[in-house]
Amino acid sequence: MSESSGSTGRLYGVGLGPGDPNLMTLRAVQAIGEADVVAYHSARHGRSIARSIAAAHLRPDHIEEALVYPVTTETTDHPGGYRGALEEFYEAAAARLAAHLDAGRTVAVLAEGDPMFYGSYMHMHKRLADRYATEVIPGVTSVSAAAARLGTPLVEGEEILTILPGTLPEEELTARLAATDTAVVMKLGRTFPAVRGAFEASGRLPEARYVERATMAGERTGELADIDPESVPYFSVAVLPSRVDAPRPSGTAAGEVVVVGTGPAGPLWLTPQTRGALAAADALVGYTTYLDRVPVRPGQARHGSDNKVESERAEFALDLARRGHRVAVVSGGDPGVFAMATAVLEVASQDAYADIPVRVLPGVTAANAAAARAGAPLGHDYATISLSDRLKPWEVIAERLRAAASADLVLALYNPGSKSRTWQVGQARDLLLEHRSPDTPVVLARDVGGPTESVRTVRLADVDPAEVDMRTLLIVGSSQTRWVKRGEDGGRGVVWTPRRYPEA
Repeated sequence: MSESSGSTGRLYGVGLGPGDPNLMTLRAVQAIGEADVVAYHSARHGRSIARSIAAAHLRPDHIEEALVYPVTTETTDHPGGYRGALEEFYEAAAARLAAHLDAGRTVAVLAEGDPMFYGSYMHMHKRLADRYATEVIPGVTSVSAAAARLGTPLVEGEEILTILPGTLPEEELTARLAATDTAVVMKLGRTFPAVRGAFEASGRLPEARYVERATMAGERTGELADIDPESVPYFSVAVLPSRVDAPRPSGTAAGEVVVVGTGPAGPLWLTPQTRGALAAADALVGYTTYLDRVPVRPGQARHGSDNKVESERAEFALDLARRGHRVAVVSGGDPGVFAMATAVLEVASQDAYADIPVRVLPGVTAANAAAARAGAPLGHDYATISLSDRLKPWEVIAERLRAAASADLVLALYNPGSKSRTWQVGQARDLLLEHRSPDTPVVLARDVGGPTESVRTVRLADVDPAEVDMRTLLIVGSSQTRWVKRGEDGGRGVVWTPRRYPEA
């Protein structure tokens, strides 16, 4: 509520609820009764849904101000286009209401649903509330009404509810629907084909419900997939209800394995697609450290294990899927880069699992995360090599290091050291010094995105194996990689590799 001095009138933004007059609040009815002027928006046909909801509370002595939009969805020849026509309308409508307020009259602006939720009232509020005493009276939103009419929980426990306008581009809708737990998409009508396409592309169509004119005459509910696009009005919403304790929708796969990459650290590094796959899974399988990055969800089983049992973990996940479960195998970074995707696909290629669907979803790999923190050291050709000799002999690693170094490639070195492997970094440094200048920049990136993140650059000759562990990634520059000190980087410098090679 805002206050203003003087003898001017009072402004009310009155939420009327979703349509049924019985869902108006006592305060909304009271405010209308106190008003001298009742204002409401309408299209050019003159019919106002807001006025029809409040009709029983209007008096003959009320001054009515019909705020008629010059355009709704049609085109306009206004020099400022559609937005310009609406801005001009809002300014003129606010001026009309301000004249009443200046005369000392109380003005109630009626709004379907809640005044501050995709409502027309807010455009008056932004232009008037700083000049006049104002009270906004909340109302039941169409979101709450839709959930009530469906008779199913909308959001529960730690679930996340996302509200989306159907006017968003289809790809944006798809990404957001894939990433969230529950959702409501507003403003359907002509947007319905794109909205339906987004639900289908995100894999959420079997869960989606449809609600039209909730609590009003002509109300309709149903499965979104069954709705005729030609029959959808503007006053309708698409709903993804709560997944907690919800039965699996018909038409979904009996069981599958999705291998997901969680990036180098926490939630900021997850893609929308990965978020959606993690939320949709019945069971999570993975190395315990990576599972701990994923929020606990009611009813979702978690199967953690040691980091050295990849084949057993893959087989366990596939067995769960064969029994009808939707399984997410959780991997750090990108699952296809020195991670779980290979182990899962190797086991899945056996005849016993040939019919189990397996998908691999990409994640931000450590090399990309470290490079971004340092600048752009991977701006030209580069090679990715693991220094771990647990799965291949050191002789093979050394041969590949020599080949990549002689080709003048930037190197991203994974798994450089551990408590039991302390000598590889030193040998790799000495080997690379046979092909690179001692001044070659080397990025030492540890725990990128995590609470103990450390990213610094040193000369190749100054690389100290004692400072490197399994949580560190090394990026070794080529002959063209630059390390430049800039004023804004605190002296750390920025590392980048030109895209153009000198002979080009």
